[in-house]
Amino acid sequence: METVLGIRGPTFVMLAADTTQARSIVVMKQDENKIHKISNNAMIATVGDSGDAVQFTEFISKNIALYKMRNGYDLSPKCIAHFTRKNLADYLRSNTPYQVNMLVAGYDPKESLPELHYVDYLANAKSVKYGGQGYGAMFCASVFDRYHHDKITQAEAYEVLKKCVAEIHKRLIINLPNFNVAVVDDQGVHNLEPISGKL
Repeated sequence: METVLGIRGPTFVMLAADTTQARSIVVMKQDENKIHKISNNAMIATVGDSGDAVQFTEFISKNIALYKMRNGYDLSPKCIAHFTRKNLADYLRSNTPYQVNMLVAGYDPKESLPELHYVDYLANAKSVKYGGQGYGAMFCASVFDRYHHDKITQAEAYEVLKKCVAEIHKRLIINLPNFNVAVVDDQGVHNLEPISGKL
């Protein structure tokens, strides 16, 4: 019942995630942050089983911090996506698989390139220009396809995400009123104005 969306521009990646925490027919809270900063230049948006999403995200985040402490530098976003996919694949073949879908976003300062990776609970991973996870993402593919272009600016990307959220509010029966938005670029990770249901 959750939704995360991502869009990659020439110098940035922007993520949006709903803030609803629900189980079955019960909404438990409306201020859950599903976008997590995992390094100075990377973030991850996770959806899925609530316990698995929190635990797996913290596991990845702490291991990336440990890598930086041991080696003195951050992993690149591409390496973070591969590390995440490998761990999901290992747990998939164990008795305790994680039911987590995610978007891994980052900016590689060495290559001066933004990265957006789609990773699902079956450990499929793909570098994408835009994408989403969850029920709401099904209504956004056509919006992304129509409005995304290679030279998209941050302001334009934010407007595309607003169009996606408006489509979700219009067509999805599940109530997802608010979306947090964060962007990563050469200045690091920072939050933008949330997108509210009152569009």
